[in-house]
Amino acid sequence: MTPDLASAGNAEARQAALATLGGQTRELIDAVVLTDVPEDEITAVTAELAALTGRLRTLQRTAPQSFEAGPDGVPRHPGNAVIGSANPHALPLIVESTPERTVRAELAFRPSHEGPPGWVHGGVSAMILDHLLGHAAAVAGSPGMTGTLSVRYRRPVPYGEPLLATAEHTRSEGRKTWVEGRIALPDGTVLVEATGLFITPSGWGRSGPE
Repeated sequence: MTPDLASAGNAEARQAALATLGGQTRELIDAVVLTDVPEDEITAVTAELAALTGRLRTLQRTAPQSFEAGPDGVPRHPGNAVIGSANPHALPLIVESTPERTVRAELAFRPSHEGPPGWVHGGVSAMILDHLLGHAAAVAGSPGMTGTLSVRYRRPVPYGEPLLATAEHTRSEGRKTWVEGRIALPDGTVLVEATGLFITPSGWGRSGPE
């Protein structure tokens, strides 16, 4: 194995370890939200978590992990709040592109996403759709930043149940791109829908930042 390959292998092993840590932390977050253990147990766990937090802070960056290309050439963003495998706040959302240049993602919200009792917070749904619409714009060849996002809440969104999010590009004019998307039940019942205007910054190429 050459040094470059060894370095790449170490980097991938580290990413895998961080993704596992992120997943376990998501489990911890949900456990905190749902726990009914006695107060003394809560206090004991809190002390253990403080010690673990100290261990992770012995060496840290000044910002989350940034956008990068994986070994297969597919872009990834481990620190992203929506798709980041290393970010405990992320689902993480796994977005797929279709041959028709639309995008889709199967998802299930967690108890920690609750807003109204028993339902997902509307802001969390909006965040997911904002990301998905931006992905659809990029797949259509018009990557950009969110200019406007309009969200319509048609039905309460449950957590802990399988859902499907989809989005598609509708039109482009110069640096402006319009997209539409929705979160629905498996039977197609739409729960939340959104339209967005994305603007390609003047310094970007059509495929993204230069």
